[in-house]
This record gives sequence, structure tokens and C-alpha cells, in this order.
Amino acid sequence: MTDTGIWSYAAGDEWAPERLVGYQVEATDGTVGTVDEASSDADDGYIVVDARRWIFGGKVLIPAGLLTRADSVHRTVHVERTKAEIRDAPDFDPATYQDPAYREALDRYYRG
Repeated sequence: MTDTGIWSYAAGDEWAPERLVGYQVEATDGTVGTVDEASSDADDGYIVVDARRWIFGGKVLIPAGLLTRADSVHRTVHVERTKAEIRDAPDFDPATYQDPAYREALDRYYRG
């Protein structure tokens, strides 16, 4: 990856990943699930969303740069993608989601 933009949180305290766990995740067209895990590694930030009610397989990984807003009052984080775009992303695998090849595939997919 030459540009880490989609893997970095926007500036601001509301993006403290430890606070995002448990937040509801809203795509541009509806609810996706809840934040199950969040990483704050430099240039490698992401959230893992538990989407079992919505996606067979249960989880999706969303790069931090796609998050547009966090609402601490309503415990909601908003994502700059539709539910279909999130659903059609490369499959999440708990055994390999931290591998560079998977991250490259997500990077290519979300940058389109």
C-alpha cells in the first residue's frame, strides 16, 4: 500500500478504538452490526464488525479511514459505504484477517 489513508482514523479523540467496541455500525443505508474489535495501530487502523444478523459468516473488517463519524451519545459509528459495498468486500477469515495479502485485497476493493 502506498497511501495509508483508508487505514488511518480521522483526527480526534472520538476515534479512540477502545471506546468504539460495542458501538452500532451504520452504513449510508442502514445498520450493519456492532463493533467487535478495533485496532489503533499506526497506518493500520480498522474495526471488525459483528454482522451475524445481516451477513452469513458473521464478521466484516472495515478500514478506519472509511469511518466518517462517531456518536458517543448514541454509541454509533458511521461508515462511508453502503451495506452492499460492505457485504461484497473480500470475506473475513478470523485466521487470516491480519495477513498483508488480505489487507491488500481490502485496500484494492475499497479504493475501487
